[in-house]
Amino acid sequence: MANDNHKKPTRRKWLYPAVYLLFVVINFLPVYAEKPYAPQDTQDVILNLLMVSIDPYKQFGPVFHIATLLIVALIVAFGNKMGRILAAYMGLDYLVIAFAQTMGTTEKYGFVIQTGSLITSILLGIVWIVVAVRGTLEPSYKNVPSLRYLLLPLALLAFWSPYNSAVQPYFNPMLLITSPDYGLTFCFTTPVFLFLLVLFYPKVDAFAYRITAFNGLLYGLFNMTHFFNPQLRWMGILHLPLLVIALCALLLPRVSARARSVV
Repeated sequence: MANDNHKKPTRRKWLYPAVYLLFVVINFLPVYAEKPYAPQDTQDVILNLLMVSIDPYKQFGPVFHIATLLIVALIVAFGNKMGRILAAYMGLDYLVIAFAQTMGTTEKYGFVIQTGSLITSILLGIVWIVVAVRGTLEPSYKNVPSLRYLLLPLALLAFWSPYNSAVQPYFNPMLLITSPDYGLTFCFTTPVFLFLLVLFYPKVDAFAYRITAFNGLLYGLFNMTHFFNPQLRWMGILHLPLLVIALCALLLPRVSARARSVV
């Protein structure tokens, strides 16, 4: 018994670093392209893919907006009874993202698969479906510290995704319902999910919460490269919600633990 108690904290201590490292390795897997490309052109391959991947599914944009708003509203009425539904929705959405955003036919490189993103989204989808089965998410807006709502404008920006085909600001109110980026892309969907999880913390599944936040931070950092391209700087700004909310989500457990120790 004593040995088991000693081993358990050790396993927990190494669990998250090991999982984080695994996701870093996954996200550096080579991108598959039908036409050969030089390794230094990997970013260009990904950009060409992202320009076309969700085009066949744009008409489904309103489905994800309306479904999310409905679930958010139902949590007000039913509280933690909506935990399984929210977790299942998140899991299914990540599976949709896995097959909608991470593969497509480009003019320059032919058929492309962003391998790392595909595997990451599938794994997150499975993890959140497991959370739904286990019932380890208990959403409630009661007693949420007011400071956490400071992240709401960033979550709303991701939900809105206000840009046009030239990747310039386009604040059309209709995009709050019709934007295909929310629900079909990892980088615009994850900030909204993480914002909700931050509100509900600590009544969330710790493992699913942390790996979602870590991957959000990872992709947020990756996309800061948009600031080096004058034509894509607005896209860089639109990825700040992912970077900031993911970072706050990762820091929240530490901040909460210190606050409890002081009390």
